[in-house]
Amino acid sequence: MRPRLYRQLGAHGDFFLGLPLDICSQLCEHDHGAGLPPTQVIFFRDEQGRIPLLDWLDSLPDKARLKCLARLQRLEALGHELRRPEADYLRDGVYELRASYQGVHHRMLYFFHKTDAIVVSHGLQKEREVPATEINRAIERKRNMSVRPTSTLSPAGGSHGYKEVS
Repeated sequence: MRPRLYRQLGAHGDFFLGLPLDICSQLCEHDHGAGLPPTQVIFFRDEQGRIPLLDWLDSLPDKARLKCLARLQRLEALGHELRRPEADYLRDGVYELRASYQGVHHRMLYFFHKTDAIVVSHGLQKEREVPATEINRAIERKRNMSVRPTSTLSPAGGSHGYKEVS
């Protein structure tokens, strides 16, 4: 059974899997953006109903997963304003969200859907550079968004948090 990914807002702060989310902030060593409205972050859902990003996150060690979730939180807070070293433009409207843990480079590929949302396509581990096949996969998913947007999206929780959608 897949562990549920979620962020709860409570009187005692934010939590992920029972751990304070400020740990994520400490891990990525950045402050949250101030004054910007949160951007809706959406996870891509494939034709079989799977959410590739969640499957990938579930395969990561706990600390690496926390770092990736911290990056997603920063992407939600800063949107277009997120820059290196946390994010970088690849090509054809596809960006990478960057997290590293113990020398392993984790990347989450995403793109902007109109001005409404950020769609996170999938995640991967890279060595020297993100393989062209992975970028092409994200580009194809971006093209599919213009053809059938509602059948390919799963809300990631937007400003209310990240959660698995059944």
